[in-house]
Amino acid sequence: MSNSFTNLTHPYLDADGDKLREECGVFGAINAADASAATALGLHALQHRGQEAVGITSYDGTDFYSRRGLGHVAENFSSSDAIAELPGHMAAGHVRYSTTGGAGLRNVQPLYAELASGGFAVAHNGNISNAQALRSDLVAKGSIFQSTSDTEVIIHLVATSRYPTVADRLVDALRLVEGAYALIVMTPEGMIACRDPLGIRPLVMGRMGDAVVFASESVAFDVVGAELIREVEPGEMLQVDFSGEIKSVHPFGNPSPRPCIFEHVYFSRPDSIFAGQSVYEARKAIGTELAIEAPCDVDLVVPVPDSGVPAAIGYAQQSGVPFELGIIRSHYVGRTFIQPSDSARHSGVKRKHNANRGLVAGKKIVLIDDSIVRGTTSLKIVEMMREAGASEVHFRVASPPTAHSCFYGVDTPERSKLLAARMELEPMCEFIKADSLAFISIDGLYRAVGSKGRDKKCPQFCDACFTGEYPTSLTDHSEQKPAELPFADPKAA
Repeated sequence: MSNSFTNLTHPYLDADGDKLREECGVFGAINAADASAATALGLHALQHRGQEAVGITSYDGTDFYSRRGLGHVAENFSSSDAIAELPGHMAAGHVRYSTTGGAGLRNVQPLYAELASGGFAVAHNGNISNAQALRSDLVAKGSIFQSTSDTEVIIHLVATSRYPTVADRLVDALRLVEGAYALIVMTPEGMIACRDPLGIRPLVMGRMGDAVVFASESVAFDVVGAELIREVEPGEMLQVDFSGEIKSVHPFGNPSPRPCIFEHVYFSRPDSIFAGQSVYEARKAIGTELAIEAPCDVDLVVPVPDSGVPAAIGYAQQSGVPFELGIIRSHYVGRTFIQPSDSARHSGVKRKHNANRGLVAGKKIVLIDDSIVRGTTSLKIVEMMREAGASEVHFRVASPPTAHSCFYGVDTPERSKLLAARMELEPMCEFIKADSLAFISIDGLYRAVGSKGRDKKCPQFCDACFTGEYPTSLTDHSEQKPAELPFADPKAA
């Protein structure tokens, strides 16, 4: 899911708003005996993709049922009574993290509407970059919106399409949208799963006995006992009916895929498979490449937990420098933590991370983290290491500098607040007070995830947050200048 149209301070950001946040995760099951229970379990495995709210909608052959709530999956779907409210052999669910407000229940997905053809529920991971323009046009024509979510635009476009079938109406609607989407749709005829033509946001298909399941990440299948079959291909629409028949169509032409490379760096769980590769192994390979490109004369390699751990292992193995847990992370810092005082309010990093003082004192260390966004957390961690007695603190980053905002379903600050957009390397190093700072190169990142390097003419991934080369039009963000894409004529598809 996606952006809302308000501009409020987000209530669930970490203390500094200094991490990129994936906005959503989706899960769906059809022809499953316990579809809602499986969906809740699958969403639990995807909790890292969205921690603001959760919803599940089910269908029992006659009616649709929905349950939604703010907070985590376990807070809303851990009881048998909650699951009992969602009967049927088909269900879809969604964990949500919105970028800029709109945190109320009306924006919690799946969104549901009664169309002329019957019930229609949609769960969406991604961001529609011309949603505001489409919304304005629809409102002018009489559409009445119930939420501030861009996902609702899809429902209105489907409702107003003149094509005869729901699948055709969905294709008609999606041909009008820009940006990124991985969708799970439920109708009285069955389930539809669809991925945007560039495959920016992930979506995979699996089998669980006679059931067909879909999810944002393969790790959700591990948890529910399903077998990963394959990725939903970029631009593919899969229709699954209640007899188990699966129909695949590619109605959007065949542009070169551009999946989000940051799934490898940070978003996906390390035990997932993304773009045919183990995320854990990819992150270790990123660390290996980083050690080759930016070696450091130190005593210890220390990850910034938890996201920096696999890359730090790769860095240590390549460099021959010992890997040690010089920072210990508390796993019990909740989003509802009550701040007892002003001083505690500004100690968010120390609540979450604490220096392993006896290990780092007197040592030269290199910190490995997945990214630097605003730089405030990096600064505090470097200061923490110095306070713990580290004699030198170097910093290595397992991604290129994040210098551009994302408009495809990731929560990034406006560009003026991104450290790499404001400073060159040396001033950045001075800002975080490190002895040295280095990022993996863009070509090094591509090599680590299995490519020979970045194809400048046709990049293999979406890397706009690093390069500023946006792969689609950005109507609602006209100040951006997207790269031209050779889309095939949809009428010829």
